[in-house]
Amino acid sequence: MDANERKWVESEFVYQLVGCAMKVLNELGHGLREKSYERALCVEFRHESISWTSQKVYPVYYQDEHIDDYVPDLEVDGRVIVETKTVEAILDEHVGQVINYLRVSDLEVGLIFNFKHPKLEWRKVVLQETP
Repeated sequence: MDANERKWVESEFVYQLVGCAMKVLNELGHGLREKSYERALCVEFRHESISWTSQKVYPVYYQDEHIDDYVPDLEVDGRVIVETKTVEAILDEHVGQVINYLRVSDLEVGLIFNFKHPKLEWRKVVLQETP
């Protein structure tokens, strides 16, 4: 699958999740704590009959030894990692964080939602296959 095809991975589901995030932002306004938006997304997902897991722990191993745990905000429907932010802008370090979550979770798609401003900023992250 080439890079142009990868951007379409889970596209319909991603747009459904973005719609949920927009609804949360419109209802709560911008600039609250990240945890407030994470919890509100869970409520909205429940209203939309979308399953999720909050703060799922993914262990990291090195040479068969447990060395760390990665804990993304949400895993949605076993398909998408969602990270909530209230930052000035989504940065490469946020994208890198989600890429690491995707690697340890064996999922392919992540979303970063930034609720800092009146207009939702969001970014889709697709784990690229390594040759």
